Amino acid sequence: MEDKGSFYLKKEEPNRSCLLAMRDIVLKAHAEVEETIKYGSPCFCFRGKAFCYLWMDRRTKEPYFLLVEGKLLTSALLETGDRKRMKILRVNPNEDLPIDAINSVLSEALNLYKDGIIKTK
Repeated sequence: MEDKGSFYLKKEEPNRSCLLAMRDIVLKAHAEVEETIKYGSPCFCFRGKAFCYLWMDRRTKEPYFLLVEGKLLTSALLETGDRKRMKILRVNPNEDLPIDAINSVLSEALNLYKDGIIKTK
């Protein structure tokens, strides 16, 4: 498995700093959030179940949050695209992160797991 830190260090600026800030926000969202690498990208799990990934858009080369159970989330900031289950929250690495909006989306996502809507271990 790829080292968690090496994923971030391989990225060019400003994406590196942006992804590290995104990582910090997700890890602070709840004490039980843990980070691993799945599919070559950072994956964040809650009670053993994946809830969020950090991905890079292949076309724009910009980072975004990928929320596993996005179909159950209501935020207007989320995009579905061609996905049936997941939604994404795009961020611009050249601007300040919308921390309140990100925290709101992450909180809504984590509540699905905490409330038992999505079963965890």
